Amino acid sequence: MASSLEARSPFLDHHVMELAASLPSSWKIKGTSGKRILKQLARGWLPDQIIDRPKKGFGVPLSRWLRTDLRDMVHDTLTDSLARSRGYFEPAEVDRLIREHDTGQDHGPKLWALLMFELWHRMFVDDRAVSRPAARLT
Repeated sequence: MASSLEARSPFLDHHVMELAASLPSSWKIKGTSGKRILKQLARGWLPDQIIDRPKKGFGVPLSRWLRTDLRDMVHDTLTDSLARSRGYFEPAEVDRLIREHDTGQDHGPKLWALLMFELWHRMFVDDRAVSRPAARLT
């Protein structure tokens, strides 16, 4: 929640919180379905297909970013001597993932995990400052 979209602010008002806390659980949850009162209040205002649909995530164009705006950062970080010297990952395999991703195969989640692991390692194990990319994500 610290780095994502947040739409709950109105529900954090202390009056709303106190009211919600005073209601019996059976008014708020039925079986595995939560938000019972909100859904009832929304009926008539929103179509049932919106109220009753499953939860949806908010996706980002990660794979595209890794091919464009973050491409140099991924390449420079994952192929430099520090990352390779750790011995955690096979350099040829990392090179293959980057190359294939650049040419259209989707290795975005794998590359993102490798990048985040390396940056985490630099910050919390190596205790080195991690420079922030100057990339503009579009």
